[in-house]
Amino acid sequence: MTLTTISYLNQLKSDGCKFAALTAYDFCFARLFSNEGIQVLLIGDSLGMTIQGHDSTLPVTIKDMVYHIAAVRRGAPQALIIADMPFMSYATLQKTFKNAAQLIQAGSNVVKLEGGAAFIVDTVRMLTERAVPVCGHLGLTPQSVNILGGYKIQGRSEASAQRLLADAQALEAAGAKLLVLECVPISLAECITKSLSIPVIGIGAGNVTDGQILVMHDAFGFTNHNTPKFVKNFLAETGNIRTAIRQYIAEVKAETYPAIQHSFE
Repeated sequence: MTLTTISYLNQLKSDGCKFAALTAYDFCFARLFSNEGIQVLLIGDSLGMTIQGHDSTLPVTIKDMVYHIAAVRRGAPQALIIADMPFMSYATLQKTFKNAAQLIQAGSNVVKLEGGAAFIVDTVRMLTERAVPVCGHLGLTPQSVNILGGYKIQGRSEASAQRLLADAQALEAAGAKLLVLECVPISLAECITKSLSIPVIGIGAGNVTDGQILVMHDAFGFTNHNTPKFVKNFLAETGNIRTAIRQYIAEVKAETYPAIQHSFE
């Protein structure tokens, strides 16, 4: 597999070609995903729930992230690796620079920050100026679960939809190279995707975004919690994990996943 870069994802967007991504947390699954054709991997702070057994992402630390990034990088040396900056690790610019450097040095290509323009646009700009590529994250932002009052669909009202669109445009203007859009109505996801020149990766945002991402435990039925509406269990459908990975990629590229039943109107 050739090296996957941000420029490559930009070309895919320009060509109208969809791409599939997954979370990964260790060497074994990273190598498996990479060998089967997954070119973008996210080391998410979702590891707090999937790996550590917490009820949210909030307890995850930079030290945790560095450990898992290094393992994933060894398993997938050609993949584009995105890494979450955990809760409060980018509360100030000084903390952000120090913590982002650790994630990049551990093997990540891109760091991901949650929040709208009012919170992180200056941070995005300063990281970009210091050669740290940034992926924004809008819509349902798990680190804000206590403010949001749970894991709820975002952008359903006209005012909130307009705010999310403005936030997305502001993050791109500040230098963000990618955007994750989580749990928003499909019409809003389409509007945001078309308004940006950077690739938009959806999760619970319909099949209109440039790429799709799933938590690996959801995609293969490894979780114990209630399955979100946007999830499809590819392993249950295929019976073989390698086939399941390839089917996930194929359905994303064909725009048959996510289907209407996996999307929010």
